[in-house]
Amino acid sequence: MEYSGKEFDAIVIGAGIMGSCTANELSKRGSKVLLLEQFDFLHQRGSSHGESRTIRATYPEPYYTSMVLESTRLWEEAEEEIGYRVYTKTLQFDMGPPDNKSLQSVIANCKLNSITHQVLNHQQVTEKFSGTFDMPHDWIGLSTELGGILKPTKSVSMFQTLAIRRGAVVRDNMEVREIIKDEERGGVWVCTSNGERYWGSKCVVTVGAWMRKLVKTVTGLELPIQPLHTTIAYWKIKPGFEGDFSPESGFPSFASYGNPYIYGTPMSEFPGLIKVAVHGGYPCDPDNRSWTTDMGYLGDVVGPWVEGQFSGRVQSDMPVMVQPCMYSMTPDGDFVIDFLGGEFGRDVVVAGGFSGHGFKMGPVVGRIVADLVLNGQAQGVDLSYFRLDRFQGNPKGNLKDFEDQGVKLLVAGGGSRHLARLWGTVGWAVRTGDDKGFALSHIFHR
Repeated sequence: MEYSGKEFDAIVIGAGIMGSCTANELSKRGSKVLLLEQFDFLHQRGSSHGESRTIRATYPEPYYTSMVLESTRLWEEAEEEIGYRVYTKTLQFDMGPPDNKSLQSVIANCKLNSITHQVLNHQQVTEKFSGTFDMPHDWIGLSTELGGILKPTKSVSMFQTLAIRRGAVVRDNMEVREIIKDEERGGVWVCTSNGERYWGSKCVVTVGAWMRKLVKTVTGLELPIQPLHTTIAYWKIKPGFEGDFSPESGFPSFASYGNPYIYGTPMSEFPGLIKVAVHGGYPCDPDNRSWTTDMGYLGDVVGPWVEGQFSGRVQSDMPVMVQPCMYSMTPDGDFVIDFLGGEFGRDVVVAGGFSGHGFKMGPVVGRIVADLVLNGQAQGVDLSYFRLDRFQGNPKGNLKDFEDQGVKLLVAGGGSRHLARLWGTVGWAVRTGDDKGFALSHIFHR
């Protein structure tokens, strides 16, 4: 088949982890692919940059566990093909109160999927991790073999490189302003802010925190995907204890099913520092972020957790380094992977709303989206949980048996913090606090 320089089988908009994995998967299957990015490649304005993300199979929702297992295999295949490593394997350690419904669902799913695991009491946790965790005596711990650290920026570069090797065309600083249905030929025209026009038989939209804006511009449809500005925090390990927190010593990636939900990774990207962060953030406009960090919240909430859980081996007064990131939250914390529909029918696929837990799934999402583009359906996954129409008639989306763990949403300004669990059909509902500020929370599991 003859192609002009601006005609493609598939145009992928957004070159973060999801778009890069999708471009690679489509190219692997012989499609002529164009990958467009609105900023510089490997930029730090979205959700796919930095030095670490966790990978784990410990989910209360059964439909995610099998996706992580497949994604893990695809990560390893990509590493073998490229010739370098982006995935450091560790144990995964989850802990929380024994009556926490989310944690109990995680344990049940480990059994259901034959994932090797151990349920541990306080003494067993102390013995297994050489005293680095001082878990509350009335909590339980869950140790699983599938855990670890992914390097985000390096991973995105890896999948872009693999896609380029297979013939994909990549262009950065290409902000997409329009997607127009081609009524004569079929397919779509993709138009950028600098005047470029590309034709594609199919189009994929993977623009992360910009999903709601772009889809509304193109179709008028306002997806219930809320960007959050979140902060990744690094805490200094006290001298003499650095070796206790390294992957080589057996220290795991981890998550704490308390209030708030706290997660972290072993000492890896920065010598002497460990990443410990709250799963949540502040509602934001991705094009007009404040870029500020509530250091008081980190010191007041995460600091005591660090002091208590790590047996005094990590300095807990304040993190020594923070990095900004963004989430793209849906009301139920589940992904959106579907055909855009309307006038575009099955010519445009959207993949977004990854709600702060999607990075590890990049390779399997790329496979699923490529299936939809090329075959109109995806094998091995129940996409009913990820459809756009799940919000019709029920703004909360998928109903779940557990609501005891989730993303912490905050809008802080000092003074007392009043928390509300409120979700509007499209926007965020808030309960104002005192004249110094207000705060907002909603329960989404992760």
